[in-house]
Amino acid sequence: MKITPGRVTHQYDEELVVFHIGMTFNRWWRPDLWLPVFFAMPAMMRELAEDPDSGLLGYEFLFNRRGPFAVQYWSSVDKLYAYASAGSLSHRPAWTKFNAMARKHPEAVGVWHETFVVERAESMFVGTPAMGLPKATKTVPVEKRHHRARTRLADGATALPSSAEDRLCQAG
Repeated sequence: MKITPGRVTHQYDEELVVFHIGMTFNRWWRPDLWLPVFFAMPAMMRELAEDPDSGLLGYEFLFNRRGPFAVQYWSSVDKLYAYASAGSLSHRPAWTKFNAMARKHPEAVGVWHETFVVERAESMFVGTPAMGLPKATKTVPVEKRHHRARTRLADGATALPSSAEDRLCQAG
Protein backbone atom coordinates (compact mmCIF):
# COMPACT_ATOMS: atom_id res chain seq x y z
CA MET A 1 0.00 0.00 0.00
CA LYS A 2 1.22 3.43 -0.91
CA ILE A 3 1.77 5.64 2.11
CA THR A 4 0.51 9.21 1.81
CA PRO A 5 3.29 11.43 3.13
CA GLY A 6 2.70 14.40 5.38
CA ARG A 7 -0.41 15.58 7.14
CA VAL A 8 -3.62 15.30 5.14
CA THR A 9 -7.30 15.84 5.74
CA HIS A 10 -10.45 15.53 3.68
CA GLN A 11 -12.35 18.12 1.70
CA TYR A 12 -16.05 17.67 1.04
CA ASP A 13 -18.79 20.29 0.98
CA GLU A 14 -21.94 18.28 0.28
CA GLU A 15 -24.30 16.17 2.38
CA LEU A 16 -22.33 13.41 4.09
CA VAL A 17 -23.79 10.25 5.56
CA VAL A 18 -21.71 7.76 7.52
CA PHE A 19 -23.25 4.32 7.69
CA HIS A 20 -21.93 1.48 9.88
CA ILE A 21 -23.20 -1.99 9.09
CA GLY A 22 -22.05 -5.30 10.46
CA MET A 23 -22.79 -8.78 11.59
CA THR A 24 -22.13 -10.75 14.76
CA PHE A 25 -21.07 -14.38 14.89
CA ASN A 26 -23.39 -15.48 17.67
CA ARG A 27 -22.90 -19.17 16.87
CA TRP A 28 -19.41 -19.23 15.33
CA TRP A 29 -19.59 -23.02 15.06
CA ARG A 30 -22.44 -22.65 12.50
CA PRO A 31 -20.65 -21.34 9.39
CA ASP A 32 -23.49 -22.80 7.33
CA LEU A 33 -25.63 -19.99 8.77
CA TRP A 34 -23.22 -17.07 8.94
CA LEU A 35 -21.13 -17.60 5.78
CA PRO A 36 -23.94 -16.54 3.41
CA VAL A 37 -24.40 -13.35 5.45
CA PHE A 38 -20.63 -12.79 5.51
CA PHE A 39 -20.30 -13.11 1.72
CA ALA A 40 -23.32 -10.95 0.90
CA MET A 41 -21.64 -7.66 1.88
CA PRO A 42 -18.63 -7.74 -0.50
CA ALA A 43 -20.98 -8.46 -3.41
CA MET A 44 -23.12 -5.45 -2.47
CA MET A 45 -20.07 -3.23 -2.13
CA ARG A 46 -18.83 -4.25 -5.60
CA GLU A 47 -22.27 -3.50 -7.04
CA LEU A 48 -22.30 -0.05 -5.45
CA ALA A 49 -18.69 0.76 -6.37
CA GLU A 50 -19.38 -0.06 -10.03
CA ASP A 51 -22.28 2.43 -10.15
CA PRO A 52 -20.99 6.02 -9.91
CA ASP A 53 -24.56 7.28 -9.35
CA SER A 54 -25.21 4.96 -6.38
CA GLY A 55 -24.24 7.60 -3.84
CA LEU A 56 -21.55 5.46 -2.21
CA LEU A 57 -18.44 7.61 -1.79
CA GLY A 58 -16.23 4.95 -0.23
CA TYR A 59 -15.99 2.29 2.44
CA GLU A 60 -13.70 0.36 4.75
CA PHE A 61 -14.12 -3.25 5.91
CA LEU A 62 -13.16 -3.81 9.54
CA PHE A 63 -13.37 -6.51 12.21
CA ASN A 64 -14.09 -6.28 15.89
CA ARG A 65 -14.37 -9.02 18.49
CA ARG A 66 -17.96 -9.87 17.44
CA GLY A 67 -17.48 -9.95 13.67
CA PRO A 68 -16.99 -7.93 10.52
CA PHE A 69 -18.43 -4.53 9.78
CA ALA A 70 -18.16 -1.82 7.17
CA VAL A 71 -17.91 1.92 7.54
CA GLN A 72 -19.53 3.44 4.48
CA TYR A 73 -19.55 7.06 3.31
CA TRP A 74 -22.60 8.18 1.27
CA SER A 75 -23.44 11.37 -0.61
CA SER A 76 -27.01 11.40 0.70
CA VAL A 77 -29.34 9.57 3.03
CA ASP A 78 -31.87 9.37 0.19
CA LYS A 79 -29.42 7.40 -1.97
CA LEU A 80 -28.59 5.08 0.94
CA TYR A 81 -32.28 4.33 1.51
CA ALA A 82 -32.93 3.98 -2.23
CA TYR A 83 -30.26 1.28 -2.45
CA ALA A 84 -31.55 -0.51 0.64
CA SER A 85 -35.07 -0.76 -0.78
CA ALA A 86 -34.38 -1.38 -4.49
CA GLY A 87 -35.71 -4.84 -5.32
CA SER A 88 -33.63 -5.01 -8.50
CA LEU A 89 -30.30 -4.69 -6.62
CA SER A 90 -28.47 -7.07 -4.27
CA HIS A 91 -29.45 -5.72 -0.85
CA ARG A 92 -33.17 -6.45 -0.87
CA PRO A 93 -32.89 -10.15 -1.86
CA ALA A 94 -30.01 -10.64 0.63
CA TRP A 95 -32.09 -9.04 3.40
CA THR A 96 -35.05 -11.29 2.55
CA LYS A 97 -32.81 -14.39 2.72
CA PHE A 98 -31.32 -13.24 6.02
CA ASN A 99 -34.76 -12.68 7.56
CA ALA A 100 -35.91 -16.16 6.51
CA MET A 101 -32.79 -17.71 8.06
CA ALA A 102 -33.12 -15.58 11.20
CA ARG A 103 -36.69 -16.80 11.75
CA LYS A 104 -35.46 -20.43 11.69
CA HIS A 105 -32.25 -19.80 13.69
CA PRO A 106 -32.83 -16.55 15.62
CA GLU A 107 -29.65 -16.67 17.69
CA ALA A 108 -27.12 -17.77 15.06
CA VAL A 109 -26.18 -14.51 13.35
CA GLY A 110 -26.89 -10.89 14.17
CA VAL A 111 -26.87 -7.87 11.89
CA TRP A 112 -26.79 -4.23 12.88
CA HIS A 113 -26.45 -0.78 11.39
CA GLU A 114 -26.13 2.85 12.43
CA THR A 115 -26.73 5.90 10.21
CA PHE A 116 -25.22 9.33 10.84
CA VAL A 117 -26.00 12.48 8.86
CA VAL A 118 -22.88 14.55 9.44
CA GLU A 119 -23.11 18.30 9.92
CA ARG A 120 -19.36 18.88 10.31
CA ALA A 121 -16.38 16.56 10.27
CA GLU A 122 -12.66 16.86 10.70
CA SER A 123 -10.00 14.33 9.89
CA MET A 124 -6.25 13.96 10.19
CA PHE A 125 -4.02 11.32 8.66
CA VAL A 126 -0.24 11.34 8.98
CA GLY A 127 1.92 8.82 7.13
CA THR A 128 -0.90 6.37 6.38
CA PRO A 129 -2.27 4.77 3.24
CA ALA A 130 -5.36 6.46 1.83
CA MET A 131 -8.35 5.51 3.99
CA GLY A 132 -11.40 6.90 5.71
CA LEU A 133 -12.91 10.25 4.74
CA PRO A 134 -9.96 11.46 2.64
CA LYS A 135 -10.09 8.30 0.53
CA ALA A 136 -13.90 8.53 0.18
CA THR A 137 -13.91 12.24 -0.65
CA LYS A 138 -10.89 14.38 -1.55
CA THR A 139 -7.49 14.26 0.12
CA VAL A 140 -5.89 17.65 0.73
CA PRO A 141 -2.82 18.74 2.67
CA VAL A 142 -3.45 20.23 6.08
CA GLU A 143 -2.98 23.99 5.85
CA LYS A 144 -0.85 25.70 8.48
CA ARG A 145 -3.93 27.35 10.03
CA HIS A 146 -5.60 23.91 10.37
CA HIS A 147 -2.92 22.08 12.36
CA ARG A 148 -5.28 21.72 15.34
CA ALA A 149 -8.35 19.46 15.26
CA ARG A 150 -10.45 22.15 16.94
CA THR A 151 -9.72 24.59 14.09
CA ARG A 152 -10.44 22.02 11.38
CA LEU A 153 -13.76 21.15 13.01
CA ALA A 154 -14.69 24.81 13.62
CA ASP A 155 -14.14 25.57 9.94
CA GLY A 156 -16.45 22.67 9.09
CA ALA A 157 -14.56 20.65 6.51
CA THR A 158 -17.91 18.99 5.83
CA ALA A 159 -20.94 21.24 5.86
CA LEU A 160 -24.52 20.03 5.57
CA PRO A 161 -26.23 21.79 2.64
CA SER A 162 -29.39 23.74 3.44
CA SER A 163 -31.69 21.15 1.79
CA ALA A 164 -30.34 18.47 4.13
CA GLU A 165 -30.67 20.84 7.10
CA ASP A 166 -34.29 21.45 6.15
CA ARG A 167 -34.97 17.68 6.05
CA LEU A 168 -33.43 17.23 9.48
CA CYS A 169 -35.50 20.09 10.93
CA GLN A 170 -38.68 18.66 9.45
CA ALA A 171 -37.87 15.20 10.85
CA GLY A 172 -37.22 16.54 14.35
